[in-house]
Amino acid sequence: MALDDVTGRALARSRLLDIAPDPEVAGNWRVRAGNKVGVAAVHMPDGSSVILRIAPKVPIARLLFLLGFSRSPKGWRSEHVQVDSDEDLLPAFARLFAMEADEALRQGLLKGYRTTDETALVVRGRIRLGDQLSRRYGQLIPLEITHDEYTTDIAENQLLRAACEALLRLPGRLPPDVRGVLLRLRVRLAEASPLTRGGRLPVWRPSRLNARYQVALRLAELVLHGCSVEHRSGDVTVQGFLFDMAKVFEDFVTTALREEFAHGDGYCVLQATHYLDDRNAIRLIPDFVRYDRAGTPLAVADAKYKAQKPEGFPDADLYQMLAYCTALNLAEGHLVYAKGNAPHGAHRVRHAGITIHQHALDLELPPPALLGQVGDIADHLAAAVR
Repeated sequence: MALDDVTGRALARSRLLDIAPDPEVAGNWRVRAGNKVGVAAVHMPDGSSVILRIAPKVPIARLLFLLGFSRSPKGWRSEHVQVDSDEDLLPAFARLFAMEADEALRQGLLKGYRTTDETALVVRGRIRLGDQLSRRYGQLIPLEITHDEYTTDIAENQLLRAACEALLRLPGRLPPDVRGVLLRLRVRLAEASPLTRGGRLPVWRPSRLNARYQVALRLAELVLHGCSVEHRSGDVTVQGFLFDMAKVFEDFVTTALREEFAHGDGYCVLQATHYLDDRNAIRLIPDFVRYDRAGTPLAVADAKYKAQKPEGFPDADLYQMLAYCTALNLAEGHLVYAKGNAPHGAHRVRHAGITIHQHALDLELPPPALLGQVGDIADHLAAAVR
């Protein structure tokens, strides 16, 4: 690809692509997609911008399913929503969110009780005695009080408003009908407080009262986690709606495996911390570990999504899994890849008595068949301890 030197180096600093100067052709750069997918604007130090659109290799509907399942295994399914007509990830995601949010608000804004601390001239709720004594010792008024207010300014509405605003701010063109719905939703949610950019998202909990909001809320969280403004070296700023496919794949695999063992004996831990040496200096964090009731490891698995096969792959993954099996005192370990990254097989390690299995998931399969493949992997994990 022909790029000027400033643009090429700025794109390299953004770390959104695998990009390097072409050693054979002056002025050309070799560009290859990494694990990131979505749309982003890379703002240069001179004020110019480059818009990047990185399409996922899997169908958009499948990506939405993977994201949704990781958030709520028993919740929404993107297969019920037709998104194939949208070519890019951002329009598809925006359309899905707008549809679900509009449906959630059809019966009006959800209201709830919010605990508020304030200074007042009359008693409302209860007096915060500690604050009253420390701030206004000997005074009758004003009063430091805490009360519950029944309002629409609650976490659920704040999240929906923030997601609408985030999608409207993003680089890339939204379909006019989707943009129109988002603008109307933002007006309807005006009573909800705007969130501080970069701050923590408000916490909500599923309940009977917010049942009609739950699908839209999970989508809103995905929107807000996918949106990013990151400052890079050399005053290069990246603003966009991006997902790391390696993280998406890892979250899906580990969540699906945990669901497979949800009703069995023992328990499962994602990202469990263990140590390879006796001094606890070499930390290991396998993606998935299953334990018995006493806390003894029964099985270990690691998810590996790779956009390409760099030098050392998959050997480095095998070495890593060998370390996991050694530290956990297990005779078998399991590596789970996206289909096309590695062949299915098993490797028995000499002089160690450890077998490392490689499994491949076909992400283009419909969700029931894909979950069926995960179930087969879970059977392999369970068979090792029978």
